[in-house]
Amino acid sequence: MNKFILPVVLAIGISACNALQKTEETKSEKLPAFPLSNLDTTVSPCDDFYQYAIGGWLKSNPIPSTESRWSSFNVVTDSNNAKLKKIFKEFSSKEFQKGTMEQKIGDFYKSVLDSAKAEELGFEPLQQFIDELREINELNDYILLNAKWKSFGIGSFNSLYVGQDDKNSSEYITHLSQSGLGLPDVAYYTNTDEKSIEIQNAYKDLMLEMLYLVGEENGEQTVNKIYAIEESLAKISMTRVERRDPDLTYNKLNTKELKELTSNIDWISYFSAVGLNEVEHVVIGQPDFFVGLNKMLKDIPLEDWKAFSKWKLINSFASELSSNFVALDFDFYGRTLSGTQEMKSREERALKKVNSSLGELVGKAFVERHFPEESKADVRQMVENLRTVFKERVRKLDWMSDETKRKALEKLDAFNMKIGYPEKWTDYSKLEITSDNLIQNILNVRQFNFNEMISKLGQQVDKDEWFMSPQTVNAYYSSSQNEIVFPAGILQPPFYSLDADAALNYGGIGAVIGHEFSHGFDDQGSKYDAKGNLANWWTEEDRARFDTRANVVVEQFNGFYPLPDLHVNGELTLGENIADLGGATMAYYALEKELERVGTPEPIDGFTYQQRFFLGWAQVWHMNMTEKELRKRIATDSHSPGEYRVKGPLANMSEFAAAFGCTSNDPMVNTDSAKAVIW
Repeated sequence: MNKFILPVVLAIGISACNALQKTEETKSEKLPAFPLSNLDTTVSPCDDFYQYAIGGWLKSNPIPSTESRWSSFNVVTDSNNAKLKKIFKEFSSKEFQKGTMEQKIGDFYKSVLDSAKAEELGFEPLQQFIDELREINELNDYILLNAKWKSFGIGSFNSLYVGQDDKNSSEYITHLSQSGLGLPDVAYYTNTDEKSIEIQNAYKDLMLEMLYLVGEENGEQTVNKIYAIEESLAKISMTRVERRDPDLTYNKLNTKELKELTSNIDWISYFSAVGLNEVEHVVIGQPDFFVGLNKMLKDIPLEDWKAFSKWKLINSFASELSSNFVALDFDFYGRTLSGTQEMKSREERALKKVNSSLGELVGKAFVERHFPEESKADVRQMVENLRTVFKERVRKLDWMSDETKRKALEKLDAFNMKIGYPEKWTDYSKLEITSDNLIQNILNVRQFNFNEMISKLGQQVDKDEWFMSPQTVNAYYSSSQNEIVFPAGILQPPFYSLDADAALNYGGIGAVIGHEFSHGFDDQGSKYDAKGNLANWWTEEDRARFDTRANVVVEQFNGFYPLPDLHVNGELTLGENIADLGGATMAYYALEKELERVGTPEPIDGFTYQQRFFLGWAQVWHMNMTEKELRKRIATDSHSPGEYRVKGPLANMSEFAAAFGCTSNDPMVNTDSAKAVIW
């Protein structure tokens, strides 16, 4: 799933569907069974289970004009947003004591809604940064200015963060990695097909128009210089597939070795400008990138680098400035790259901005009003059921030695779980928020978050920290923490409901739980031990057998073509695909174990509990997507499109075939030689 900064964190991914949604007004009503309107019974489940299970939903849920896709995740997020909107309106309609949660949320919301102020100010709130940049005359001063700008979230030629040391998970360490691209991926610069060239030209047009808005006189010449730098950075960058290997991206150096690698950067001064004064070691994600960057800093004229940073500044804030900047930003990043036809209203954008900027502060208000504690206990029991099944299946593996099994079971025992919301909330008391200055609020938030992050260096690792806010519709596994986390936001239909039958819950949140467990044992997570350290716990023979089985998954997904000229990248999506297969399998057997305890239910709407389990899995992943968004995600997303998250794993499961009476000749049943079985 997604890699976040700080520890390696893998998330369930974004998709969307929800016909089981319930509002606050109807929360006491019994949820309906799986909506039969979701089905497309003109198709056999053994031919195309995705179309059979949710074809009706796909037909009746076209992509809204303000979206590039529409799925269960979007629907649940909309439901959460409706609740947040009420909270924000309440907090912004009254006066609250300075420094309180209500004041910060309410005033931030008001500042985003104030379109008149944004139009009046235009680019003026950021002119101070342009003035700073203009005064730079030496390369070293330029590099130090980039370091200073880190705390404001302004793009640069490298990224920096303080997070856990992958090989010593009890300590924090400084990380440096590649950065500097304005397009979504390296491939956008290196591909030469017609569609890629169209996007490259549209990106240059975006730069040109925005630079003119801030008074740039030599627009085209400046754009060419900026693009040339980004293109050069792309050529020395690792691909997304390469970056999936934690062994490749863990390169620990002391400051002397770092200086030898990149002689044109005074790292001691750089770290000091960032706010880090006791850096002894760093982890370099991509050494070859920094060697190339070192040469570029020397070879490329300083004025070109200054133009590059000017663009990074503009692009870092464009969506928050006056309407001319916002429109240009949306036209490229929304319409051209993703196929979104219409910009969201300012109110919707304000809601999203406050939610993303004040994550845990908003989350605290959200769970106080909208998270039933009974859900926490129920999901915790499901987690333990999944853990038990996973351990049983590990013990029975015929391809793994007893020595490696012992380490796998040790890791499963050590898995921590977090459900709903943090036990310890982030302290926002040092964050200043006003109602009349949006850009300053954003600068304050970015600097607050950055300072919180770098202050960890030299501190004991905080095992209570969350890397998603409670209202987020997602879940994740952290390799460095060896933990699985399920925010309150995802603990609702179609993923989970206290009122739903066990089959739907296990096919939904149960498979998500299993998915996150399986991340600890996918091609990346399996390289981390029970303590969260990047350390080999496999015998050489067992690792080879695992890799052979994983390669079957790669080949399966390489064979999926969402468009005639575009196939899923089986290597990029391998971790997620292994987790989907493992998650669905573990959840199925956890359901069986649960029903042994409570009794086998009668069929509902003619579907057995086994069939409803798989219908529940399909319901989680129904998704409509624009072609542009699809192409972007195939290039950048570690998750497969929803259709293949359903069909891919189930075609490997004999349990699915048995539930729907499929035979070896049916498309939804892989032959024994092509079947992927890992956990």
